[in-house]
Amino acid sequence: MEYKDFDESFSLAGKTALVTGAGSGLGRATAMMFGRKGADLALVDINAAAANETSGLMASYGRKIVCLQCDVANEEDVEKMTADAVAALGRIDILINCAGVGFLDDAENLSMEIWDKTMAVNLRGAFMVAQKVGRRMIGQGGGKIVNFASQGALVALDNHSAYNASKAGMLGLTRTLAYEWARFNIQVNAVSPTVIVTELTDRTWVGETREKFLRSLPAGRFGHPNEVAAAALYLSSDASNLVTGANLVIDGGYTIQ
Repeated sequence: MEYKDFDESFSLAGKTALVTGAGSGLGRATAMMFGRKGADLALVDINAAAANETSGLMASYGRKIVCLQCDVANEEDVEKMTADAVAALGRIDILINCAGVGFLDDAENLSMEIWDKTMAVNLRGAFMVAQKVGRRMIGQGGGKIVNFASQGALVALDNHSAYNASKAGMLGLTRTLAYEWARFNIQVNAVSPTVIVTELTDRTWVGETREKFLRSLPAGRFGHPNEVAAAALYLSSDASNLVTGANLVIDGGYTIQ
């Protein structure tokens, strides 16, 4: 494929994006940034009210938005959601695989129920969404997929055995899809954030646990949702057409120590 110049403002005008986990946190931040950059959106979440709330926050953007309820661990849900998104938007140019869960426990006590649920949502679900959307992208001549992994895919974190395993699997999936689908003009990449400041973070990362982890970060602070969304924006824009199979780490230097 010949090189084509790109919009240096990373505009997504004329593009459509499907964002899973769009009802809160990083999914919401990414969807809103993409809306500001001109994309029409399918906002997907297991919590329909949360997806609708995200849509309401974007009411002034003038974008076409469809909200879809979906359990990404359920194949029938994923198949229907993908078909409904295409019916509403015409095509899917960008997939943001952000839906996920984070149940934590020490390895000796982690239940198989939690292990299985983590894998079902974070890894199996991500693959099913990528597969169903990827088939559409192959048929339309290309697209972009950004998988949300974690710094925990690269380094050990206490009480994160299931979560880290699922996110390490996400990186393996990213590389394999990138390799298989490069010939279809589909770029598949990942982002791996550190702890990101959200309402959940403020409730769970408190006291000495919070201070200890902050001291371990060379940057000295947690991340902001828009910093991760901006990385996903680059990987979803035409500026990244030669980037595939990459993992963009957004961790303030934590994993380079």
